[in-house]
Amino acid sequence: MKEGFAGKVFFVGAGPGDPSLLTVKAANILKIADAVIVDRLVSEDILTEFVNPKAHIIPVGKQGGSDASKPQYEINSLLVKMAKRFKNTVRLKGGDVSMFSNILDELTALRSAGVTYEIIPGITAVSGAAAYTGIPLTARGYATGVRLLTYYQTSAVSSEAWNELARFEDTLVFYMSGNNLQNVVSKLLQAGAEPTMPFIVVEQATTPNQYVHAFTLEEYVLKNYDTSFVSPSLVIMGRVAALYHQFAWLPGSADRSAYFKPLKKISESIELLTAYQNLPHVSRA
Repeated sequence: MKEGFAGKVFFVGAGPGDPSLLTVKAANILKIADAVIVDRLVSEDILTEFVNPKAHIIPVGKQGGSDASKPQYEINSLLVKMAKRFKNTVRLKGGDVSMFSNILDELTALRSAGVTYEIIPGITAVSGAAAYTGIPLTARGYATGVRLLTYYQTSAVSSEAWNELARFEDTLVFYMSGNNLQNVVSKLLQAGAEPTMPFIVVEQATTPNQYVHAFTLEEYVLKNYDTSFVSPSLVIMGRVAALYHQFAWLPGSADRSAYFKPLKKISESIELLTAYQNLPHVSRA
């Protein structure tokens, strides 16, 4: 460890929304936290019920289309600064820390600075969404595996890759792709997917505001759905999605309002990094 760093950073997965899905180890770490650097998609109840009441809570969320989203380089720098000032810093992320969470950038920054860290997994968004909709992601005769994907309009996906996905030998799960769903469906149909292949879109999985949309590829295109999905939303595609109607156990919420608060813009981004500049360094004792 480099001189000046007595603190440790814990990467902690907060789960997909329901605060009771927080793991025991994660809860124990939050109890001893001196600082918690938290994403937007973390339940407020976790912060109020499980975090050390003396801890500094610093929001560094990201939100698609929002200019209040924190740039990754600022978050990386903040992690290093907090490790120099506190004994136990928690980087609290929604879902699991290793799934589409930019953890590689943050690990690289800490390792380069010589900061000690630990990674504590959480229940993933797809695990939560599957369980809370009654869908087994793999099942004999339905799917041999699961593919976790994300798709933007600028994503480079070859025709060969679309052809393989369109066979639906595996369940396809698309993160952060609700706004590009028309593109995804069109690409799969063009690649030869069965028009009657079912899929669901799960809004705000595991929260009190969970809501599920059910479609087939064909009807989604023919009816020209222009649905604006509430973030975060997760798409589960494949034969297993047909099981939703049979095994769903959680009624859809009538309230589709945002469970996770939208970001608030800090007037100057540098404020995030300087807010704790004058705090004393942690002791090595």
